[in-house]
Amino acid sequence: MNRNMYIRTCLIFFAAMGLAAPVSFSAETCNRVVAIVNDQVITLHELNKTIKELTGYSADDLRLRNEEKFMDARRQILARLIDEKIAEEKVRELGIKVSDRQIDATIEKIKLDNQMTHEDFVARLQIEGLTYEKYRERIRSQIERAELIEHEVKSKIIVSEEDIARYYEQNESSFDTGTKVRLAGIFLGRTNPNDPSELDELVKRGEEILAKLRAGADFSETARNVSQGPGADEGGDLGTFQWNQLDPEARRLLEGVPVGGFTDPIVRQNGVQIIKVVEKQEGNKKPLQDVKNAIYEILYLQEVDRRYEKWITGLRESSYTKIIF
Repeated sequence: MNRNMYIRTCLIFFAAMGLAAPVSFSAETCNRVVAIVNDQVITLHELNKTIKELTGYSADDLRLRNEEKFMDARRQILARLIDEKIAEEKVRELGIKVSDRQIDATIEKIKLDNQMTHEDFVARLQIEGLTYEKYRERIRSQIERAELIEHEVKSKIIVSEEDIARYYEQNESSFDTGTKVRLAGIFLGRTNPNDPSELDELVKRGEEILAKLRAGADFSETARNVSQGPGADEGGDLGTFQWNQLDPEARRLLEGVPVGGFTDPIVRQNGVQIIKVVEKQEGNKKPLQDVKNAIYEILYLQEVDRRYEKWITGLRESSYTKIIF
């Protein structure tokens, strides 16, 4: 028996042992195997950690809220992890290595194309709920994915001038970089991500705070007293942002909120947030020439993702996978 076959046999044996006796969801062993991908395993701990990262809820919390949605989310996220294992194996096989210098250069190009300072960039990540380190890992994965596609799909990706112009016209508001908004926030943080009732209490508390603000309570004073987020000591001040530097979800939530107005309580991964529009300065749409490079990168990555999905589907069919629940 060769080494790979031996490892696979052992994995199946231990996985079967894990299923020998029924256990409740809350009592599942965190490191038990839930899937085998060629000679790798995915553990329950890894799956639950990814569920938390992608949904903002622990697996227990998500299941208590809606059993059907939990099962669907778990299935989709497990499929994603399986694809990642397959891709990682191919990355090692091809000897693809992404250096810190490549990641730094990519991030600098993103900042340059979007005319953002490092402070603006970090602030945007903060609005999106991302740390700088987490974003670097995302960039690493994107570069690996692009190099995999470059290696496996010989035809070069072409983004035409017509494609760029069409995207520009269809996403006009994204390039209204003259518009600036100054924002302030109140953040109520979670202390126990595994307690499903805590988030409900935070939402309820957020609604009570919002009612007081709408009744005339001073936002800055309230933020100093209750906020656990950035800028709390400065009355919740988050700074000034160009409109197109906000992520699409933030733009959607703030669209139509007048100066002096507030969003409804927003559920974040680590708590609940209320955002106030302190100031707003209207501006003009940036000309196409100034944003061509940024649009090219968006469309290029979209095409990489499309080809990657097609490629990984074919690779998945030739890989050994076993899901164990």
